[in-house]
Amino acid sequence: MSEQDITPEEAKYVQEWLGKKYLTKKDSIYKFNSKYRAGTLGLVQKETAYLHVIGENVRDLFIKELSDAREGDLIIAQRLLGQRGTPSAKIAEIVGREQSYSIAYILYKNDHKSLVDLKTDHPIGAELTPEELEKYKTGDVFKIDNQENKVLECLGNLKDPLVDEKIVLAQFNKHDEFEEDVLKIAKSFPPVDAKKYPKRKDLRDLDFSTIDPVTAKDYDDAICWDDANSTLYVAIADVSEYVKPFGALDNEAIYRSFSIYLPHRSIPMLPRQLSETLCSLQPHVDRLAYVFEMKLDIKTLEVVKSEVYEAVIFSKRRFNYEEIDAYFEGKLQAKNEEEVRIFDALTKLKVVTDALKVKRLKVGYDFRSTEIDMEIDENSNLISTHEAEETPSHALIEDCMLLANKEAAKCFERGIFRIHEPPSQNKLQILYQELAGIGMQIDIKKTIKETISNIQAQAREMGLESEVDTLIIRSQMQARYAPLNSGHFGLGFEQYTHFTSPIRRYADLIVHRLLKAINRGDTEEGSYVLRNIEALSMTISEKEREASTIETEFMARKYARWAEQNLNKEFKARISATEVEVKAELRDEIRGARLLITSPSSDISLFEDVIVKIERVDIARAKIYAAVVGKVDV
Repeated sequence: MSEQDITPEEAKYVQEWLGKKYLTKKDSIYKFNSKYRAGTLGLVQKETAYLHVIGENVRDLFIKELSDAREGDLIIAQRLLGQRGTPSAKIAEIVGREQSYSIAYILYKNDHKSLVDLKTDHPIGAELTPEELEKYKTGDVFKIDNQENKVLECLGNLKDPLVDEKIVLAQFNKHDEFEEDVLKIAKSFPPVDAKKYPKRKDLRDLDFSTIDPVTAKDYDDAICWDDANSTLYVAIADVSEYVKPFGALDNEAIYRSFSIYLPHRSIPMLPRQLSETLCSLQPHVDRLAYVFEMKLDIKTLEVVKSEVYEAVIFSKRRFNYEEIDAYFEGKLQAKNEEEVRIFDALTKLKVVTDALKVKRLKVGYDFRSTEIDMEIDENSNLISTHEAEETPSHALIEDCMLLANKEAAKCFERGIFRIHEPPSQNKLQILYQELAGIGMQIDIKKTIKETISNIQAQAREMGLESEVDTLIIRSQMQARYAPLNSGHFGLGFEQYTHFTSPIRRYADLIVHRLLKAINRGDTEEGSYVLRNIEALSMTISEKEREASTIETEFMARKYARWAEQNLNKEFKARISATEVEVKAELRDEIRGARLLITSPSSDISLFEDVIVKIERVDIARAKIYAAVVGKVDV
């Protein structure tokens, strides 16, 4: 790390670690001493773990004694040199807990109140005085600073559904509001005036349009298909024109790294003045865009020529997915000459993207795990759910974006790649055993692709396509960001990155900055962008998991409150797990709620449809307990 990249807050740690000889310094560059490594603990088993070392091409280290370290903690470890076998190390220092914040609540038990962890009911390090405990009510919820063992604030009470959002955000210290200095920068930019950007390509005459969910406000991408020249234009919001490295705005974007999408609202990565206005590719206004222009060979479906450049566009129309699907079904007509041209182009583009998908799925995978859309009311109570469907309009946009992301990844050898490693043989064996248990004939082919395709074909015949795909996904490694390419197993791509969503993903913003530096031949700026890229890739991957956890846990809390209102009622469900714990997933008027089966019988099988009765709900942990009371007649 360069000395000029170090913040005042970080400087005290750097000096401390220099003193402990964890670090060395040469020419204003800090590096870890060869005896030491930093990383996060993973795969904790029987008081041993592996340290996922921060850095490029550095092997994980085996840790034998954990002391009080826990999975996910940030560790400095001392390498144990001269030993045979797996490279190993011992913990020198725990420098950060995986969870800097946690949630506690007041529990009334054995005739007295106590402050306990929300997820375990175990006492926490932080305390309230007897007077404070008396002041607060049973069920009051608090945000806890785990580093300082300090109670930060009262979030509300567990009886109030509105506290759910506060709980899931507070555990990762997320918040909607932006500091005033960040907002000041976001509000400082003038409206786009194309005359001020003479060096940008003027693409305002092209028929760009956006296609997004009906509720979307942050339009990241617009497309235009030039059928005469077999050329696809993918225009992406040029966030890097506004969010420059360092400074309050960039620091906040790094801290958030992702926009978070809850059923009723979003928590944006960037202030709404940018994410929903100036950067968003709104219709009928000039907007700055970073554009991939890709010429395709229609016979081979290969990109024969591509270039990426800064441009000004003027989106002609904002569509939602439902409108485009209605047009493809012949249920929507063009209202004017402009729409006639756009619809004609989209019709021809659909032929291309359909063919691209067929080609892609010869090497990649088509997983159909079910996504649930949830509707909640103004009091934060669950109203309804429905399964999200991938429609022709979704598929069209997806393959346009995949094409641009692939082209972006070809432009550099070191940067931020989106990688997805193949599953381990051990995980595949567990998967095959599970599937054999439901009557599948597992035929191991020459490649994983052939084997899984055969499994998916059997699943279709059994009517278990989504369920089996979910098991296959669970058997795989998690996709993540990395500074060096190692391919994307799920998509079947040799190289892949994220380029198309810089409004809501920080990784895409880094890719834009890097590509601009490469295009300008600015090696100094390029190396500047790539400084600390290993740690940044790791941090962004972690932030992605946080955002996903927040979204999942919020929905679990809504399901739990709904279940509490439906105690002792019976519903249809499908058994989703039989190992360790028997679990089921609701498949009735409300879909997707996960249930723990309290009285499993020996004749219950995986993916069997059953009738369950909701017996108990733990609102604190958002867990629903149910008993199987019958089977669904087929």
